[in-house]
Amino acid sequence: MEDLQQSAQRIADLMKTLTTAGGLRLKFRITAGAGAEDPDGFERRDIYVEMKGPDAALLLDRDGEGLRALETIASQILRLDPMELERVSFDANDFKAAKAEQFKTSAANAAERVRESGEPYRFQPMSSRERRILHLVLKQFDDLKTASSGEGPRRCVVLYPGDYNIPPEERERGGFGNRGGRGNGRGNDRGGGRGGFGGGRGGDRGGNRGGYGGNRR
Repeated sequence: MEDLQQSAQRIADLMKTLTTAGGLRLKFRITAGAGAEDPDGFERRDIYVEMKGPDAALLLDRDGEGLRALETIASQILRLDPMELERVSFDANDFKAAKAEQFKTSAANAAERVRESGEPYRFQPMSSRERRILHLVLKQFDDLKTASSGEGPRRCVVLYPGDYNIPPEERERGGFGNRGGRGNGRGNDRGGGRGGFGGGRGGDRGGNRGGYGGNRR
């Protein structure tokens, strides 16, 4: 990613276009640097865009399809490498926090089911970002192990008993083994603060290293 402050400004320009020419009634806050980090470590983000307002719910249809579309557009604007797509995250009405709680509940229910049955449990297909979050949530059950299975839109997470012999084709695809797995987050030594939700179509810069705001009445 180019200079973090410049990247945040480019995302702010995108949001201003959406709330003026696009006519979306949104207030937004952009946080860059350390202040953008996910406290749960589920997302490895350097820029975090929070949105509220009358039209925020439109972005949450079809399980947050609008948020994913904005993240794709933002990654193209910033010319991010495919491995860096999580560095820019969009959220509306705390959707992602609620989604994380759903993952935790689903993970706990699945773990109980696998322990009782001794059989693998296959979750519904998810995006790569959602699969990563689910893998991280499932790491707490260190008597079980996980892997991803399937191709394209059918790819999903599978939870296995700890002594289960995972098929080689799934092990090779990068599952999370018993007591293993990746770390939950990435270091970030950039400073970061939080700006407020801005007023009137404009964009007041605020906070330390980030915090661009704006809205449309």
